[in-house]
Amino acid sequence: MRKPDFAFWTFILMTGLAGVTTVLNVNQTYSATSPNSEIYRQLDLFGDVLERVRSDYVEKPDDTQLIESAINGMLAALDPHSAYLSPKHFRDMQVQTRGEFGGLGIEVTMENGIVKVVAPIDDTPAHKAGVQANDLITHLDNEQIVGLTLEQAVEKMRGPVNTPITLTVVRKGRDEPFDVKITRDIIRINAVKARLEASEQVAYVKISTFNEQTHANLVKSVESLKKQSGRKLKGFIIDLRNNPGGLLDQAVAVADDLLDKGAIVLTKGRNLEETQRSQARDGDITGDMKVVVLINGGSASASEIVAGAIQDHKRGTVVGTRSFGKGSVQTIIPLGSNGAIRLTTARYYTPSGRSIQAQGIEPDIVIEQELPPELQGKDQAKPRGEASLRGHLKADKEGKETSGSSAYVPKEPEKDKQLQYAISLLLGTVTEATSTEAPGLPNAAEKKGIPN
Repeated sequence: MRKPDFAFWTFILMTGLAGVTTVLNVNQTYSATSPNSEIYRQLDLFGDVLERVRSDYVEKPDDTQLIESAINGMLAALDPHSAYLSPKHFRDMQVQTRGEFGGLGIEVTMENGIVKVVAPIDDTPAHKAGVQANDLITHLDNEQIVGLTLEQAVEKMRGPVNTPITLTVVRKGRDEPFDVKITRDIIRINAVKARLEASEQVAYVKISTFNEQTHANLVKSVESLKKQSGRKLKGFIIDLRNNPGGLLDQAVAVADDLLDKGAIVLTKGRNLEETQRSQARDGDITGDMKVVVLINGGSASASEIVAGAIQDHKRGTVVGTRSFGKGSVQTIIPLGSNGAIRLTTARYYTPSGRSIQAQGIEPDIVIEQELPPELQGKDQAKPRGEASLRGHLKADKEGKETSGSSAYVPKEPEKDKQLQYAISLLLGTVTEATSTEAPGLPNAAEKKGIPN
């Protein structure tokens, strides 16, 4: 076996370990007492294996692909949300957070080697084609996904506008996999959609994601609804169901929009000096009107920050089912021309100090949405959340891990029991003392108390 090339080994160290600035000679002798001696030995092992692959593999491998795969493997071993972003993926992510990108319009994660849909984005090709939260995608254009990383699978789903792709989907409640054909399009994320309900007495605001426009769009929508309704307006419904999250600063801004004072979120890194607290500023864009926040099993991360802050401050009532339980913060660390890494760097806590990681937000009032007949059946498995993801960060020692909940939301507002309950709550036709068997309300409501 030939010895590793020194220049090539230098490249490995500089790209494989972000922040490593000391170039090591692979033949040097390590002191047994050196605090880094073990990691250096492991790097030697990595170098030996890499050189063996480069010299003896049946076909000449792509060096760049080898290194990217090694980095991906290292980060994937940490938790489901840490990953390497190639230069192209890094650019795509930057475009996405600005609110416009090309693709199908679904937020996905990887579970047991299969792509799992966290939530389809409203009014996108995937949403119009009927893709649902918790769907499992096993094939893309009849090619298996098993063996691909999440980034590779996403790359295959993206492509030129107006080109078709066929997803093979496994859905709970259906006996056989089925194909969904979708035509790719430019995905423009309208992060906030709003309308008036109940004869213009209730303002309904749907926040589908937290991108760079979310806070600004929310402010505009609230002002518009207040003008349209005038004095008839009795309160706001903030719908965070199936909102997979997004930018932390936008979640803080949205919570600040609804709070007049107090803490919003606490983030804690590995070291004490990395602890940060976000505070609300004076001013509530609703004018201190009543607020109901809707969540379900598809509400994750930034959505849980907002719901947790509203709940802890008793600013409003949280209605729905348990949220996803993603209580970790990812930091994007650029690597120059080599892309970036998305690294989990902190956990976040609600103002009262609750950790959401692998536990989620429990609503003040639990309203279970009935599934349609096609989703019901003996094989209907219990919905999952962060706690079901392989390699997830464990809940705090004092916390009990709990799975998530259903993420199904009917397209027809009149069939949406969670929405209808929220409207009734704001109109005063249901209160803390009202029976959950009131006309038009779901019998499955579990009352947890309604904050004033």
